Amino acid sequence: MLTLVSGSLSFTAGMHPISFNRVAVNMMATPNAAAIYDGKYTAELRKTANAMVAKGKGLLACDESTGTVGKRLEANGMENTEANRCAWRNLLFTTAGLGEFISGAILYEETLFQNDPNGKPFVDVLNANGIIPGIKVDVGLKPLVGGGPGETWCTGLDTLAERAPKYYAQGARFAKWRTGLKIDVPNGCPTDLAIEVAAQDLARYARICQESGLVPIVEPEILIDGDHDLATTARIQERVLTTVYAKLQDNGVLLEGSLLKPSMTVPGVDAKDKSDPTTIAKMTVQTLDRCLPPAMVGVTFLSGGISEEDSSIYLNEINKLPRKGAWALTFSFSRALQSSCIKVWGGKKENYKAAQDQLYARAKANSEASLGKYKPGSQPSIEQSLFVKNYVY
Repeated sequence: MLTLVSGSLSFTAGMHPISFNRVAVNMMATPNAAAIYDGKYTAELRKTANAMVAKGKGLLACDESTGTVGKRLEANGMENTEANRCAWRNLLFTTAGLGEFISGAILYEETLFQNDPNGKPFVDVLNANGIIPGIKVDVGLKPLVGGGPGETWCTGLDTLAERAPKYYAQGARFAKWRTGLKIDVPNGCPTDLAIEVAAQDLARYARICQESGLVPIVEPEILIDGDHDLATTARIQERVLTTVYAKLQDNGVLLEGSLLKPSMTVPGVDAKDKSDPTTIAKMTVQTLDRCLPPAMVGVTFLSGGISEEDSSIYLNEINKLPRKGAWALTFSFSRALQSSCIKVWGGKKENYKAAQDQLYARAKANSEASLGKYKPGSQPSIEQSLFVKNYVY
């Protein structure tokens, strides 16, 4: 007898039920999956995706919401005004030589449509520096009704089809959608519901973006909050990524015109065993090898509260290892690129160049790490934990 029970297929042989995870079933049998995107942007999507993960390059994520970037400005002696937000992002984008190491910048909507202090559109500033403009298109997390304690879902799909063409017209060529999944083993998190909702929403977002010419960065972040060990992270991350790619296939997403932005496979921030960089790298590569299709172009890791230096060290160790997949493994860091930079600047004109030098140094460090050639400690950093509990954008 064949039955469907809470997301799993089961049949009974005698008195012993045998179950198959829904993910496995999806991967094996998708005769009614949507046709893979093959529209007018196909060639451009492939070209942009490859340019974003060009050898030795990664992404600058500066897509923090007005509230989040405001908190960073205020923590360094500045008011949260549009003028100060503009000045801060202009400092980042005009750093001399940044395009040597940064292929693209993920922007908040305000920034995409904003001009620099001299009246030049930021999109033009970035393009002039060889940096592809991108845009964060989700509109934030909300509590997941029916999920586990503290679980969320990501909003913004209902208006995305109308917004995406406007972003492309303004000059964006890629997009990002971030959803966060928490590990809380005693409370059964992440729940099946949270994983299914996250995966389906990421897939719908990705297909909608491709229809408008935007390369989708798929970001199912595994939050580092908690005391779970490395093996637990790996087990759950494998399940999440497998589910995400099943949904991407179901929705006909062109994998060659998309990127993945996952967490590195690390233990919870409060875990007793912190694990060494080599072990973290091995588990990260193993997780990706088990889950990602070979058609994938590249992986741009998030830092997720890991310090600047540790993020570079982990990325470096990851790129020293052999792997089955040919995808590029590079970076898409926010706090792990900006943290020291904004502290050095502090809103003071006399510190402007020193702050840009700091950003350049961390970008160079991560470029070297994406090639497996970074020497720990060779680039300056104001070393500290960047972890923020229950972090939101």
